[in-house]
Amino acid sequence: MKVNRIVANVAAPDIAAAKSFYQDILGLAPLMDFGWVATYGSSETMQVQITFASEGGSGTAVPDLSIEVDDLDDALRRMKAARIAIEYGPADEPWGVRRFYVRDPFGRLINILQHQS
Repeated sequence: MKVNRIVANVAAPDIAAAKSFYQDILGLAPLMDFGWVATYGSSETMQVQITFASEGGSGTAVPDLSIEVDDLDDALRRMKAARIAIEYGPADEPWGVRRFYVRDPFGRLINILQHQS
């Protein structure tokens, strides 16, 4: 057997808030929208991963989702422009990532990260 896809499901009483955060700010494409459920993603190939952690590293809480971006400074600028509070960072971590934490409109802790070269 081969796993074809892993989908993160987030309970969201306001689907439009998902569009604002995940599409408008983070730039994910709308893949499906039936009104009661909407999926955002990328047509580019992504790795399938599930991470299990007892802590988030550097004394932080374990985030609900981690989203790797190609330009962390741009992601940070977009979050600040949208007046989304930065809960941690930006920080250069000893394991080779630069990251910050925010909460999405549903209270989920999101780790936005970029691998350092």
